[in-house]
Amino acid sequence: MKWGLHFDIAGLKKEIGELEQQASDPSFWTDLENSQKVLQRTKVLKDKLERYSKLVSLANDLEVLVELGLEEQDDSIAAEAGSELETLKSRIAAFKIETMLSGPYDRNDAILTLHAGAGGTEAQDWVEMLLRMYTRWAENRGYNVKILDILEGEEAGIKSVTLEVSGEFAYGYLKSEKGVHRLVRISPFDASGRRHTSFASLDVMPELDNDIEVDINPADLRVDTYRSSGAGGQHVNKTESAIRITHIPTGIVVACQSERSQHQNRDTAMKMLKSKLIQLKEQEQKEKIEDLKGIQTEIAWGNQIRSYVFCPYTLVKDHRTNYEQGNVNGVMDGDLDGFINAYLSSKMK
Repeated sequence: MKWGLHFDIAGLKKEIGELEQQASDPSFWTDLENSQKVLQRTKVLKDKLERYSKLVSLANDLEVLVELGLEEQDDSIAAEAGSELETLKSRIAAFKIETMLSGPYDRNDAILTLHAGAGGTEAQDWVEMLLRMYTRWAENRGYNVKILDILEGEEAGIKSVTLEVSGEFAYGYLKSEKGVHRLVRISPFDASGRRHTSFASLDVMPELDNDIEVDINPADLRVDTYRSSGAGGQHVNKTESAIRITHIPTGIVVACQSERSQHQNRDTAMKMLKSKLIQLKEQEQKEKIEDLKGIQTEIAWGNQIRSYVFCPYTLVKDHRTNYEQGNVNGVMDGDLDGFINAYLSSKMK
């Protein structure tokens, strides 16, 4: 089995051993912050090693199944082995991606924000479709989804929505979805049945731990309260518990209305603001930009990362990797792994 060399399992075991040796030192707990980091890193590596061991076990079981099929000359066993092989290949590909997701926030939960762009009501309906798509994708992976803020359209659809996706590597996977998404279809809002093009933008940021310090001057913040417009029951709608925070120097606006109390919504909004400011700081370190807002891409033609074509043919194509899929309904039901893995793989070459 040569997988161990490919995934550097020897290096993995060596690092686990070194970390465990640190934890056994009598002075280990004198630095609580460092000890927590060591224990967390040890858990991450052990989880990775356990997933690798399960892959090896699956491969060994498949080998036995293939040998049995050859001995028995049984077509049903051969079919089962073929199915198991596809499952194994898929899990190996996913494990490879996870092994390479080594960014500082890749393991964190993700916060997604969708905004309707050019296209009016049509674009707002597109945002609602994308919300459903990402919710399905997340739930299929066993992630939890929570809507933090939502602004519904006057006639139909959603103008903007912010949701939290909780689960291991949520940000690592979803960071590949940031950008403008383009829809081409026959509009259900057009009595003439004409084809329309609509746009929506998706922003993704990691949810940060509370122990990450970000210097924010309270004087730089404008805090507004308002009544929640989304689901939440009568209590939420009767009180101005929703919070909108504007960071004046950068113009960043974050909002939360998912919690019942104003205090909880403020805490969540501040976490979102911290994430945004850290992203801007990292962007400044990587490239020269004119101002703290960074490059603002127009949500319109020519800037899309992916096109979803419902008519005159059916095709979803990612313009960064050229990965495409003809099963539009499957994609809209959350089948996004092919697009995500293609993008992440292209960045790791």
